[in-house]
Amino acid sequence: MREIRSRIKAVKSTGQITRAMQLVAASKMKKAQNRAESGRDYTLMLMDLIDILDPMMAAKIREVFGERKPQNRRLIIVFSTDKGLCGALNTNLFKRIMSLEGDCSYVAVGAKAAKFISATRRKLLAQFKISDNLAFSEIRPIVEFAIKEYAENRADTIEVLYPAFINTIKQEPELVKIAPIDDLDGFIERMKIKYRAKSALRKTDAREIHFEPSLDEILRELPAYYMKNVVYHLALDAKASEQSARMVAMKGASDNAENLMASLTLEYNKARQSAITTEITEIAAAAAISGQ
Repeated sequence: MREIRSRIKAVKSTGQITRAMQLVAASKMKKAQNRAESGRDYTLMLMDLIDILDPMMAAKIREVFGERKPQNRRLIIVFSTDKGLCGALNTNLFKRIMSLEGDCSYVAVGAKAAKFISATRRKLLAQFKISDNLAFSEIRPIVEFAIKEYAENRADTIEVLYPAFINTIKQEPELVKIAPIDDLDGFIERMKIKYRAKSALRKTDAREIHFEPSLDEILRELPAYYMKNVVYHLALDAKASEQSARMVAMKGASDNAENLMASLTLEYNKARQSAITTEITEIAAAAAISGQ
């Protein structure tokens, strides 16, 4: 009975911890979703601006991130978690990494991805860390590093592997190619669909537009800025997936703790009843013997 009481106490303590982690993860998931949704209109407006600037924009993007002779050298930015206790989220990502073909180099965003890539002797170029309250400034050095590798001809493609948020209980690894942008129209259309835009149709504007400080300067900066913005939203999606997976995992752990406590309590009551019955039997037997 003493051992069962000790186990009940330990399970109860663990259940309280997992319940607290579940509530924290739910709060963080909601914040990540709100941040992604709050910046969605800005990103869609940026896509419309690129549509309006086309074909000048398309020519500039082809110059910076256009198609080049395929050499099968892939640079993949992997968004994973820094901590565990999030179900099969990281495991599914790692399975996708194992299935990738070609000469792959990796930029790990998160300790779990860096550890896995190093342990499996894959080519790890850099490791970055992002916070739960993700800011755009945290994404900038990650994308700039990838663009530098691409611009200096050390990579033929830039791709992002991240856990896409489908719903609260479902997250799936998704691989998105962000360079080369050999089909700007198709790329924008796919991203608009992903951002759940009301219309994926291209925007046009026949008006004469005056740009400040100058059109050349905007065209020089806009492709890289647009790519950073896309990766930023993918990272927000990954954060929402992480917190959602952790919330579901901790809810499962809390439910298991409650079930185990109920089972242990039943076992304790049976042991206690057995002990009481034994004591009553012994007393009754002693009384019978003394009465004789």
